[in-house]
Amino acid sequence: KSLSTKNLLQRLINGDKVALSQSITLIESEQKKHQKLVDKLITKSLPHSGQSIRIGITGVPGVGKSTFIEAFGKMLIRKGKRIAVLAVDPTSSVSKGSILGDKTRMQSLVNEKDAFIRPTASGSSLGGVARKTRENIILCEAAGYDVILVETVGVGQSETAVHSMTDFFLLLKLAGAGDELQGIKRGIIEMADAILINKADGENQKAAKQAQMEFKRALHLYPEKKSKWTPKVKCVSSLNNYGISKVWDMIESYKNKTIENGFFHQNRFEQQKFWLYDSLNQKLKQNFYDNPKLKSKLKTYLTQIEKQEISSFKAADELYKYYLDLLNAK
Repeated sequence: KSLSTKNLLQRLINGDKVALSQSITLIESEQKKHQKLVDKLITKSLPHSGQSIRIGITGVPGVGKSTFIEAFGKMLIRKGKRIAVLAVDPTSSVSKGSILGDKTRMQSLVNEKDAFIRPTASGSSLGGVARKTRENIILCEAAGYDVILVETVGVGQSETAVHSMTDFFLLLKLAGAGDELQGIKRGIIEMADAILINKADGENQKAAKQAQMEFKRALHLYPEKKSKWTPKVKCVSSLNNYGISKVWDMIESYKNKTIENGFFHQNRFEQQKFWLYDSLNQKLKQNFYDNPKLKSKLKTYLTQIEKQEISSFKAADELYKYYLDLLNAK
């Protein structure tokens, strides 16, 4: 059945969940005809987007991200917010980690009429998943969701991708998991606007307070953020709803501060710039490697490299020159 952009957009702006799901399915499609529809849809959705706060959430598997998102989401809905939960997880087809399993675990949030939960289309490359998630954010905002939570499975490059599409970056940690400071990647701490020590309940409370102190000390060693925001460390228990509403108060005060000092909007523009260059790089790379003449030329050079008849650098130069000649010949 053919979908008209106009009809889909109208339903989307009216907050129709089915229309939002259909739009996201189109984004995930690899078909050329769907891509044209998507481009139109995104362009027409842009004026209706940008009004939300976008929150990135990361942490190793088992840290309790889904329980936290459920408790946090339900608290926000009680405050009259509409929540969309998206995931950046190119590994989900293998690990079944992150949000694909969480949709079953976030049972009560799934049933809320003001919540929209969407698992990632699995098996894509990180670049593909990140781009689609970026577009999904625009659609969710156009559909009237005012808090967008973007979850990452917490391995490798996906944090950087999520950081480059969100306004506030939350890192969830466990106390006494042995990775207080040693095992943590410096880059992630630098990206974090807040660290939440999760599962701070029962016998864990003392360890959580200890971890909170350690992280606070560690954060002092990092240079000041461009946002002029000082990252906070808080203890929360998603199970007992302890500290959950304070997380929202903190995010609101971050938003107010960064809107006031101009960082909020400047950061969003920088992110759009990043995605422009990123998309261009992807397209140029694809165009280069998809060229059949270049493919056979590449094979020839690889054989020569193996026989040590040419250096890798010289081969790269030659291939690039050949590519330019092909373009000029068109």
